[in-house]
Amino acid sequence: MSSNLYKRLRALVPTAPRLYGAVQSVDATTGAVVVALPGGATMRAVGEAEVGHTVFVRDGVIEGPAPALPVETIDV
Repeated sequence: MSSNLYKRLRALVPTAPRLYGAVQSVDATTGAVVVALPGGATMRAVGEAEVGHTVFVRDGVIEGPAPALPVETIDV
């Protein structure tokens, strides 16, 4: 185990952010899912989801369902 506290802290934090969005379309043949993010961007992900549901996505993989809560976007 490393004695460097910063390295130990970094090991606890995931490298890819966990995003959420609404499922726009599902391709049954390839398993590709198009997810609309709150900022207006879209991304392709792999996993099981239904159109209209809100999901969590990390590294292009659907992690599971997300609660359908109101979104507040703040620009800094």
